[in-house]
Amino acid sequence: MKSAVVTFPASNCDRDMYVALEKITGQTPHKIWHQDSDIPNVDLIALPGGFSFGDYLRCGAMAARSPAIKAIAEHAKRGGYVIGVCNGFQVLTEMGLLPGALMRNASLKFVCKTVQLKVENSDSSFTNRYNTGQVVDIPVAHHDGNYFADDQTLAKLEDNGQVAFRYVDEKGEATPSSNPNGSQNNIAGIMNERGNILGMMPHPERFIENAQGGQDGRGFFESIINSLN
Repeated sequence: MKSAVVTFPASNCDRDMYVALEKITGQTPHKIWHQDSDIPNVDLIALPGGFSFGDYLRCGAMAARSPAIKAIAEHAKRGGYVIGVCNGFQVLTEMGLLPGALMRNASLKFVCKTVQLKVENSDSSFTNRYNTGQVVDIPVAHHDGNYFADDQTLAKLEDNGQVAFRYVDEKGEATPSSNPNGSQNNIAGIMNERGNILGMMPHPERFIENAQGGQDGRGFFESIINSLN
């Protein structure tokens, strides 16, 4: 799988994503600076976590107007895969490639811990290496991960199976206490209707080997590889 990782000013998880993709795919990802308007022909473009442009105005708002964004949108329009993790998720919503918005955590505090996620739909390019209903451990680290959308959008996401991951407890129940940021319906990650774009707040690239504390994140990347075969 050919991949690329985009770096914005104040990205801080681009190297994590780069290393994860290199280890899992066995290929060296391309590095894209946010001012690059020409993007290599790749299968996957990853928008990593961090605080692009210092989260000025709104998280992801300025990054979504970078020169590279048009090429990324065209890649997605052609059916290419795009993932946005944490700040990358925020950028995707600001681009309009995914619905809804990411607001300040309900606690008004930065949250950094390992959470449990339930795989809501394993019939997708990003989750096919998991089982529907499987509970996985993935780290989170964010201040603005509170997913919000209007009732009509939420209903559409749920009905179309576009909710990929949901915050749950160890028993797989979506409880208030298992929700680290106040996201509606405990939503942790969503896909677009076409199924080639995914945004999620948790960091699967930080859990790909036991040295990191677990490897439940491997299935996320292996699912994309599997979809290309």
